[in-house]
Amino acid sequence: MVTKSSEWVLVDFWAPWCGPCKMIAPILNQIAEERDITIAKVNTDMNPLSMGKFGFRGIPALVLFHNGQVVDQMTGARPKPMFDQWLGKYMN
Repeated sequence: MVTKSSEWVLVDFWAPWCGPCKMIAPILNQIAEERDITIAKVNTDMNPLSMGKFGFRGIPALVLFHNGQVVDQMTGARPKPMFDQWLGKYMN
């Protein structure tokens, strides 16, 4: 579905037991309100093979798509200004 979208999509790979994933969830919600971007969430416990497609070994992991293509990816929790800077490189 993401690969067919012409919009900006940020896919968040997370798990219910992941503390850093819980920390960035409100930040991602805020980003979705501030920017023209869709946040999609993939529970890695329910979809264990999904991370392997992108070579991730840890979560949280984020993949930024535009026009169905991977633009960039990152792993780990960050403060909101770092997410804004990262997204700003591509979306501004």
